[in-house]
Amino acid sequence: MSHHSRHDLHVAETTFPDERFLVDFRAYDDLADGQRWSTWLSVEPLCRGPEPRPNWLVTSQGAIDTELGVLKSGKEADVHLVERADPHDPAGGGVIMAAKRYRSADHRTFHRAASYTEGRAMQRSRDERAIKRKSTFGRQIAAGEWAVSEWAALVRLWGLGLPVPYPVQIDDVEILMEWISVIDADGAHQTAPRLAQTRPAPELLRSYFDQLTEALATMVQNGIVHGDLSAYNILAQGDRLVIIDLPQIVDLVGNLNGMGFLQRDCANVCDWFRARGLDVDEHALFGELIAHAF
Repeated sequence: MSHHSRHDLHVAETTFPDERFLVDFRAYDDLADGQRWSTWLSVEPLCRGPEPRPNWLVTSQGAIDTELGVLKSGKEADVHLVERADPHDPAGGGVIMAAKRYRSADHRTFHRAASYTEGRAMQRSRDERAIKRKSTFGRQIAAGEWAVSEWAALVRLWGLGLPVPYPVQIDDVEILMEWISVIDADGAHQTAPRLAQTRPAPELLRSYFDQLTEALATMVQNGIVHGDLSAYNILAQGDRLVIIDLPQIVDLVGNLNGMGFLQRDCANVCDWFRARGLDVDEHALFGELIAHAF
């Protein structure tokens, strides 16, 4: 082989890159208004949902969150619908989630908030003083405290196998969670109605009450009281109930108001079921639940 041909061979060998170093580069268009990059990987690991994680979860670094509109406005927080999808992974599909965002500067604390938070210890006394002064900073801290409280409740109750939305992640005052939906007559997904909006047949009504009793018993066994339970923060997903709105959960024993909150939850629930024709008694329900607690 001539010197010239050996040189050509060397050039040929170095012209073609090693396939191990090839990267499939795909460009993403600029994000439109109402879009952001997925925050899944930007939050701390403990701020992501518990394992095992559902298969509908989108964790791609290239995923985009798209605002779909406001689902519910409340005094303390608004709930939005957000779609998370990777535009370059159509096979993976996307997912619509509920984004609960607590208000910061304009945050209004819960009615009788001191009763709910009794026994909760804040890590920094400066934060506690700011909340008591109701300063702007204090309201921001309070919003964060309620978000953290609800996140912790969702993670804990999900871990106990209770019917609550799967908690996807928390980022500051925003909690992303499973969107509880039903399929309408046209085959489209719609937000599941609140229990208060439904008129279930007698058999389903009894099933709903039994489901709720079982869920409350599990909570009480673990020393947990919802604290604000009613037909307005229970969703009816077909023949299944899902409990929502959990920032104010209290310790049954550690909170002096725990028993009172449990009695009120029982009364609220039984009032609704009685109005729908089911013969139930809040005192009997309370007694049954207390039997599970001790």
